[in-house]
Amino acid sequence: MNDGLQLLGGLILLYFGAEWFVGGGAALALALRVPQLLVGLTIVAYGTSAPELVVGIEAALSGHGQVALGNVVGSNIANIGLILGIAVLIRPARVDGALRQREVPMLLASGAVVPLVLRDAAISRLEGVALLLVALGYTGWMVHRARSPQDRSAARAEAEVAEEAADAAGAPSPGGVPRALLTAVGGLLVLLLGGQLFVSAAVAVAQTLGMSERLVGLTIVAVGTSLPELVTSAIAARRGHSDLAVGNVVGSNIFNSFLCLGAAAAVRPMAGPLELLPVDLGMLLLLTLLAAVLLRSARTIPRVEGLLVLLLYGGFLVATITGG
Repeated sequence: MNDGLQLLGGLILLYFGAEWFVGGGAALALALRVPQLLVGLTIVAYGTSAPELVVGIEAALSGHGQVALGNVVGSNIANIGLILGIAVLIRPARVDGALRQREVPMLLASGAVVPLVLRDAAISRLEGVALLLVALGYTGWMVHRARSPQDRSAARAEAEVAEEAADAAGAPSPGGVPRALLTAVGGLLVLLLGGQLFVSAAVAVAQTLGMSERLVGLTIVAVGTSLPELVTSAIAARRGHSDLAVGNVVGSNIFNSFLCLGAAAAVRPMAGPLELLPVDLGMLLLLTLLAAVLLRSARTIPRVEGLLVLLLYGGFLVATITGG
């Protein structure tokens, strides 16, 4: 199969698999009377990072650690620069005051932890396990803290947005436990197949075009795995839930750095010389700090600020691709 077509096919499978998996999982949990709050904080939160997780593990297993590392860094940059920017352009986003208190410190940590674990030019299996434990601990803490009526309302809206995104991807309509289970399992299988195709094709395309695995991970793979978050955030903004788009970006960055990078390193330790990553990590830290400033208080993020982060992302892409 032509590498370009295989890359496109893998991307399509990643998108449909992720949306079916999240939509089916949320519907299954609700059918089993799992509280919507728990669904929003676990299934939807983890599910939106499923493509990054699958691609990262697949890249690590196949010995392409630079793709896995580039995917996490590039996805976090794309989440703020591309996804948040587009969501705010669709509709100015309202910042929840609780978000600043609970998630912004972890957002800052998600940006700082990447250069921290790369201080010795590698991420060990032990460091990967530690990152995973932080992700699990953070999830437990969020579930414990989120008990207010506002949290329950947000969780309900998240489940509705996940359902609409799954519908847009052609998932079967809700029909009780069997159909929801079939949708979730089918989505997971498609997601896994898409990850295998996407990684192998991305590496082949990189070799054909003379691109480094780091570069293909930062650009093609990062944008591809961020597609479900882009669709979900755009739907949320269009439905008037722009605050969910903000929360989606923040949560995705946290899970990418701790869950996805941790899982990839736990599978196989990866190298990452800091001298090769100054632009990548510099932009990651810059956009993370900028996002923290945008979320500094209960306010509305205007379109001009969305345009700013979008332009910064475009400049990063141009500099990265031209610099090789």
